[in-house]
Amino acid sequence: MLGNVAGLLFAAPGFPPQVPFAPDRRIDEGEGPFPRLIIRGATVVDGTGAPPMGPVDIVIEGNRIREVKSVGFPKLPIKPEGRPKNATREIDGTNLWVLPGFVDMHGHSGGVEQGTPAEYVFKLWMAHGITTVREPGCGNGVDWCIHERDRSAKNEIVAPRIVPYVFTSERSWDGGAIDTPEQGRKFVQWVAKKGCDGLKILGPPSVFQPDVLGAMLDEANKLHLGSTTHLAQLGVAQTNIIQAARMGLRGMEHWYGLPESMFTDRTVQNYPNDYNYNDEQHRFGQAG
Repeated sequence: MLGNVAGLLFAAPGFPPQVPFAPDRRIDEGEGPFPRLIIRGATVVDGTGAPPMGPVDIVIEGNRIREVKSVGFPKLPIKPEGRPKNATREIDGTNLWVLPGFVDMHGHSGGVEQGTPAEYVFKLWMAHGITTVREPGCGNGVDWCIHERDRSAKNEIVAPRIVPYVFTSERSWDGGAIDTPEQGRKFVQWVAKKGCDGLKILGPPSVFQPDVLGAMLDEANKLHLGSTTHLAQLGVAQTNIIQAARMGLRGMEHWYGLPESMFTDRTVQNYPNDYNYNDEQHRFGQAG
């Protein structure tokens, strides 16, 4: 159930309160996709490490790049007979550079905690060329995140493609504490059934117990889900990032757990006697 207040969609039961969805895409906010779009005469950087090349014609059918064809040489006229034909829409790329859309591997979609609406964040990403975002945690709620992912895929909102990863947190699901291998596997199975793409392992400390973490990662890999972790200082005494990677972890957020994996004479760093993890000045001042 959705309600509409001042043009913004708000979630009813099942969604966190006061988190607006992005507004519907207006008719003047973008075009396409087209049956056959051709970008003509551009210089392309393909993202593989290859040097720039141009002029090229880029053929896009629906939402997929079908062909990148070299059509000539710099400073010389382009011969029309060798160019792809039958465009339903053309863009003149002369003197323009074309790059693949950037992928932001760690992007939060606004909301109450960030103090800004999702619309602002989505459009900021798009304005900077970011066309895919991994949402590491779905802080606005799992259902909210999936709802916006699906609207983006249908071009109903101005937003990148959204790849939702879910926090290992009791605020994400109602299945109880994740403090045993069995609970860890149940959580991962729940993430898969919700239709998310992966999980972000972030506290409580029980999730970093080797048997619990190992069970979650084993289940995630069996179900073809991605996995990443914010392996905070509360968990590194139990498992560091190298140990987690050997269990099957697929990614690391920020740097957490990495310094501890490089120690040769200790497990954790030497904290000051007055260190308190809940004090952010202590936490970030001693980071790394």
